[in-house]
Amino acid sequence: MTEVTRRSVLRTLSAVPAAGIAAALPSMARAAEFSYKYGNNLPVTHPLNIRAQQAADRILKETNGRVEIKIFPNNQLGGDTDMLAQVRSGGIEFFTPSALVIATLVPVAAINAVGFAFSDYNQVWGAMDGKLGAHVREAISKSRLYAFEKMWDNGFRQTTSSKAPVTTAKDMDGLKIRVPVSPLSISMFKGLGAAPASLQFSEVYSSLQTKIVDAQENPLPIIQVAKLYEVQKFCSLTNHIWDGYWFIANGRAWDKLPADLKTIIARAINEAGLQQRDDIKKLNETVVADLQSKGLSINRPTSDSFRAKLREAGFYGEWKERFGAEAWGLLEQSVGKLA
Repeated sequence: MTEVTRRSVLRTLSAVPAAGIAAALPSMARAAEFSYKYGNNLPVTHPLNIRAQQAADRILKETNGRVEIKIFPNNQLGGDTDMLAQVRSGGIEFFTPSALVIATLVPVAAINAVGFAFSDYNQVWGAMDGKLGAHVREAISKSRLYAFEKMWDNGFRQTTSSKAPVTTAKDMDGLKIRVPVSPLSISMFKGLGAAPASLQFSEVYSSLQTKIVDAQENPLPIIQVAKLYEVQKFCSLTNHIWDGYWFIANGRAWDKLPADLKTIIARAINEAGLQQRDDIKKLNETVVADLQSKGLSINRPTSDSFRAKLREAGFYGEWKERFGAEAWGLLEQSVGKLA
């Protein structure tokens, strides 16, 4: 085989008109026409980051190098509040806030996090892939943001504590618990009699370690990958909230994209989201045993006392009024009567 030398390459390019030199080079070697940053708060090993990287690779390939998405995991670009501000301003182009985080900007986005609303994933995806999800995406679009169709899974949230297991609502009395920067979470835990403290996720481990708070609540995969079992003794599978990630884009950056690129990006991100849902499902099937092997005590309370306490505290009635009749009606279409 004839060896390709530097001289022969230069000779070939010299015969090509200047305007055609770029086209003669491999497409992937050229700088991307659209180079975007995507930030999130999760470790690189989390299924969200694994599937997001696969989506980014697919987008680079299917757009012939025109769209490059660089991923910044694990709060490298700041906490949730910082990244939400950045994606709105255009400092970054993509972000995956939990519904509880984006609800600080778009209040109705928190409706999936109504305490003890969903009994299983069939109800979750029926609502969020259906009319309720469409209602929330429309609200997000009014804040200079674009929300992709498929939510990514963050799982049902569970309660951990360094003090004692949570077996009934009474065990919440006076419990110092970290919650996201979310009015709904604060309201729910106050309704249960706890003492919630809103802290950024990047502060959770150290706050538990130094006893600023005694407890926290997160989905099991987060408890696992963030190694919260190192600073907690008990895990109660309360399933009190289902939370997911909205994959959002800066509205101006999204609008500037040609239609063909939008189609490729949306398809890759939505399909990666469906795969990430399956990943979380499989992960949840193994994570309980793993956490137990690391010394975390697991218990499974029923939801009856918690729901009764929230009804007594007026939690459901208050949030029905705050979310509005339309959104609340769409939620109850999927989960049944709550208030």
